[in-house]
Amino acid sequence: MTEAEILECLTSLFRESLDDDTIELERDSTTEDVESWDSVSHISLMLGTEELFGIKFSAAEVGGLANVGELVNLIQRRLSPES
Repeated sequence: MTEAEILECLTSLFRESLDDDTIELERDSTTEDVESWDSVSHISLMLGTEELFGIKFSAAEVGGLANVGELVNLIQRRLSPES
């Protein structure tokens, strides 16, 4: 799955989960850029991401993410046949 495809899937997930069709995620997007993305919704978003892509994250991985680009990279690693 390409970076663009993952970002598109994440954007759809964020829009649906946060009930905001105006969300446009970029690699450098952070919680500061998305008004309704707070610590509570973050948990729901990460669970939704795991379900959407059929992968699991550790608490350390999720806690260490600085932006959407790092989440995309993590998803790509998990989806990679070598992982």
